[in-house]
Formats: sequence, structure tokens, C-alpha cells
Amino acid sequence: NTNLAAAAGVVAAMLLTQAIYKKVDLTMALNGALAGLVSITAEPLTPEPIWAIGIGAVGGVIVVFAVPLLDRLRIDDVVGAIPVHLLAGIWGTLAVPLTNDGTSFQSQLVGIVAIGVFVSVASGILWLILKATIGIRVSDEQEFEGLDKSELGMEAYPEFGQGTQRV
Repeated sequence: NTNLAAAAGVVAAMLLTQAIYKKVDLTMALNGALAGLVSITAEPLTPEPIWAIGIGAVGGVIVVFAVPLLDRLRIDDVVGAIPVHLLAGIWGTLAVPLTNDGTSFQSQLVGIVAIGVFVSVASGILWLILKATIGIRVSDEQEFEGLDKSELGMEAYPEFGQGTQRV
């Protein structure tokens, strides 16, 4: 079921990007595979194969619609972690009652909210501790220069840098 969900996620993302953008977007396709995996992980044993395909495909669709939405909302998610892990994870958790008679939609929803509250509080506390001790921002100069240059002394992609040096 896990492999079926991943395959369905990548195929759904590829078909949808082809339909919407008139070309396949490789990063969305790969994130579609990951979203399929995340979607099925809440309950990989009980779904019939056709359900695993459906659950994974919905995960792939979530990625294709969520990535541009986050861009419009100006939420910086360079690698697509929010659509893949948060949104597909919520979908997969809510999908469990579709294939498992021993669960309810309400219990899944309570679990999602409980996890969200715990993670928000724990993360907030840790970020406040980090901010008070070592800081959570670099200087404006370091940010402008780029962390690869200011921290490591080299440019990962010099052709996109500020200077004239080319590789």
C-alpha cells in the first residue's frame, strides 16, 4: 500500500501539473510522491489497494494546489514541507476512518488538534529559548551576502551572486 500511494501521488501530481501548467513540474511530481507516502502512513495496513491509490493520489493533488496557494499567501516554504508533511499528513489522518471501522472522524480530528496545539506550544517555547540565548536571525549584512558565503566562506551558486566572479 505504501508504494501504491507514493506512485499514485506522483502520477496525480504529474497529470495535474500537465493539465494546469501545460508541462510536468518535476519538483511537484517528487513532492507528490512524498505526499502520497505521508498520506498513507497514518494507516497503511487496512486500506484495500484501490483505497491506497486514492489516498496517495489526493496527497499528490494537495501538493499541486497548496504550493501556489502558499506563494500567494507569501509563506516561504522553499522545499514544500507544508503541503507534503502538514497538509498531506492531515489528509491522511482524516482518511483513516474511510478504511478502518475501528476509528472515527471525530477522534482523528481531536488527535490532529491535540498534536497541533502541543507542537505549537513546544515550538514556541523552544524558539523563545533560542532567541534569548543564541538568537534566531543573522545580521542584515550576512543575510544580504548569503549564509553560504558568510558562514562557509564560499558561494554555492556563484552565478547567482552579487559579484562578478563566475565559475
